[in-house]
Amino acid sequence: MKKTIFTGAAVAIATPMTENDEINFDELGRLIDFNIENSTDAIVICGTTGESSAMSDAEHIACIKYAVERVAGRVPVIAGTGSNHTSYAVHLSQEAQKLGADALLSVTPYYNKASQAGLIRHFTAIANSVDLPIILYNVPSRTGVNIAPETLKELSKVDNIVAVKEASGNISQVAKIKQLCGDSIDIYSGNDDQIIPIMSLGGKGVISVLSNCCPKQTHDICALCLKQKYDEALKIAMGTLPFANVLFCDVNPIPVKEALNLMGFNAGHCRLPLCDTSDANKAKIKSELEKLGLVNIAK
Repeated sequence: MKKTIFTGAAVAIATPMTENDEINFDELGRLIDFNIENSTDAIVICGTTGESSAMSDAEHIACIKYAVERVAGRVPVIAGTGSNHTSYAVHLSQEAQKLGADALLSVTPYYNKASQAGLIRHFTAIANSVDLPIILYNVPSRTGVNIAPETLKELSKVDNIVAVKEASGNISQVAKIKQLCGDSIDIYSGNDDQIIPIMSLGGKGVISVLSNCCPKQTHDICALCLKQKYDEALKIAMGTLPFANVLFCDVNPIPVKEALNLMGFNAGHCRLPLCDTSDANKAKIKSELEKLGLVNIAK
């Protein structure tokens, strides 16, 4: 059995920006500390929610370096190093290893529309270039490509490919992955509204957008599921579900940055081509935050 990177809730942390559209490292540090102090089990830096696709190479590496240093071993740091260019993904993965990341998150290559055979070769090349454990990230809605359960079974034979973040939204697929792969690959939910069903199928936790704003609740949902106390987990999940849903009223991470700003963090705006959401969506986000008592808590 392979070593598990984390159990529970990892935050796919947002990257705060200044008014000049530069990375606000001081505020990123505040967000990291807020999450760890509220029971987040791991930090994912430079994921989709972190706007990695809108970062330069230097910024990407600087964010990973900062996160490793700020976390200082309190929880695992998982660096997003995926790309649709295999050689570039290898480069980022090797840099993250040098910087002290504990694990990597590698997204399915986007736009190219690789075959399943191509996916196997792509991820194997990345895995063979580093010693770190790797979580594959399956998110067909963004990449246009799905990692088939049979492909995951083949990839699970690679020693340091240890887990998958499943954001296909297809619970039947998750069940098939578990049936084919057993304990050879850990499964994490990639959707906050599917934590309980995926964990009931043997999942180890979630890589979460919700955790940016509700780290304790998300951690508690996972902790209860790990103890098979699903009824108790469901009570918390139903309380946060309306807010979790409104965090996807627009393209992630637009709503979560709006929410963080309302909470009192200086998350700033998303970089273009993402732009601010509508006034109607802002009102929905604020309404759900108010119901949870989260407005201005970080000021």
